[in-house]
Amino acid sequence: MASYTVVCFDESPIQLIGETRQPLPAMPGQIERIDYEYRRCGTVNLFVFLDAHHPWRKVNVTDRRTAKDFAGCMRELGDVDFPQAERIRVVMDNLSTHTPGSLYEAFPPDEAHRILRRLEFHFTPKHASWLVGTAVSCDSFVHAINC
Repeated sequence: MASYTVVCFDESPIQLIGETRQPLPAMPGQIERIDYEYRRCGTVNLFVFLDAHHPWRKVNVTDRRTAKDFAGCMRELGDVDFPQAERIRVVMDNLSTHTPGSLYEAFPPDEAHRILRRLEFHFTPKHASWLVGTAVSCDSFVHAINC
């Protein structure tokens, strides 16, 4: 029997922020108080993966969101995360870097072909990237990040 995996994939740019003042801790009858001012600490990009049929989620953090970054994520998905899968069906939006050409830009042709042999890209309709299950994961992960 063939081994197929379905993985939802999405990315999200995130602004990193830090506190300018120490939060006041919670006390009996009083909740923790956090000042609204913040210090900007730059930005990063989150590449989020979510297995559609199993409880598995992964987040790769990169400085930017380039075709080469996307290609590296796809190679890692096949070689590290799902090495036993015969095919990996990747559900994602229609961003311009989400193409087989990104892998040929990042790797020699033989390596790009090796990676792509196991990947099967499935795209959501335009203006419907919210259908990718990872969009929710991106939003929930953002709240856990500070610098």
